[in-house]
Formats: sequence, C-alpha cells, structure tokens
Amino acid sequence: MKRYRKYIMPAITLFATLGIWEACVRIFDVDLYILPAPSKIVEAMLANADVLWMHSMVTLQEAVTGLMIATVAAILIAIGMDLSKNFKHSIFPHLVVTQTVPVMVLGPLFTIWLGFGMAPKVLMVVFMCFFPIVIAFCDALAQVDVNQINLLKSFGAKKWQVYAYVKIPAAATALFSGLKVSATYCIGGAIVGEWLSASAGLGYYMIRVKNGYMLDKVFACVIVIIFWSLLLHLAVTLLERIVFPYKR
Repeated sequence: MKRYRKYIMPAITLFATLGIWEACVRIFDVDLYILPAPSKIVEAMLANADVLWMHSMVTLQEAVTGLMIATVAAILIAIGMDLSKNFKHSIFPHLVVTQTVPVMVLGPLFTIWLGFGMAPKVLMVVFMCFFPIVIAFCDALAQVDVNQINLLKSFGAKKWQVYAYVKIPAAATALFSGLKVSATYCIGGAIVGEWLSASAGLGYYMIRVKNGYMLDKVFACVIVIIFWSLLLHLAVTLLERIVFPYKR
C-alpha cells in the first residue's frame, strides 16, 4: 500500500477537486463562458477530438523538432565549455542573458526574420529548451571524478575517449534531468509561437476558441497540452532507461 500511496493520494485529490468544481458550477449556475464544468470540458474534448488531434500534430512537430535541435546544440556547446575555459567564460554570460529576455518580445522578431511558417515556432522552442540542458550537462561534466579521468589518461586515452568512456556516461543523469525539464517546456514554446503567428496548431486553436468565448474548448485544449507535455516527459524517461540501463 505504501508503494502506491504516491499515486493514490494525488488521484484522490484530483477527483475531489473536480467534484467540488463540478458541484460549484452546477449549484451557482455559472455560465459556460465564465467557467465550464469538468463534464462540459470532457464533452468538448470528445466532440472536437478530430480537430484537437489535427492541431496537436502541428504543435508536436514544432515542439519535437525544436527540442531535438536544442538538445544537439546544448550537448555540443556544453562539451565545448568543458574543453575550453576561455570559451566558457566568453559564452556563459550570454547564455544567462538570453533567459532574461521575455519570449513574447522575441516571437514577433522571429516572425519578421523567418516568416509565418514553421521556422519561428521551432526557434522559439529551441530558445526555451536550450538553457536547462546546456547548464545541467556542463555542470555535470565539470564535476566528474578527476581520479577516473587520470586513470584513463594513464592508459594513454585521448580526449574523445575520456568523454566517451567517463565524462558523458557520468554526466548522463544530469543531461537527462535537463532534457526532462525541456521536454515539458517545448510544447509551451510552440504554443507561444502559435499565439503570435500561425494558421494551425493548438496555440492557434486556443486563441480562436477564446475569442469566441468557448471556454469549454479552451480548457479542453489546455488538457490536451498537458497530456502531450507529460507524454514527452515520459518518452525522455524511457529513452534514458534504454540508453543508460545501468542508471536505474
């Protein structure tokens, strides 16, 4: 029973919250355009399943593409910063500064530079997902046991072998921790990009139904966004177990 408590307790809390929400909406006769009942949200999801699926595929394509680009770039730059302190001191402050810029400011700029296609949304995802991965991985690379590195060098190992056999495996947990954080961000990054300029995607659909005061569909879209974010997080967790089974 103790093993499943961490699953049972959140489920009880969730269903209790939904029950209170449903009861309050019905008792106080709250209008749909102010706050829809959970039952209405479920009805909206079922009635618009095809539309939500179509827009989901657009958003997922943008999010996954951006996440993959951010991951590759973050790994390369993190290794570069670990190899060269001069490179780290040159680029690290700029990485921090990028996180202080509001994404809503960058969205219109990306649209002006890259047009109204998929590119600005992907770049928005890269911008939001890159930082957690590169910082987590770089810090982990710097904290690898020096004795292990020296042992490998004593056998004549080259730099790439030190990274392949010691540093990268040792920093794998931190890498995937940053990747899990970014996996939950990537859908949100795509949504922000779609709010600013899009003709399809969950962000575009959300703006459209919001302007029509169809809040049941807005909440249905939010639930779909949460679902895909959690699914991507789970996918990264499964990937970690496949690539590094000994880290379990």
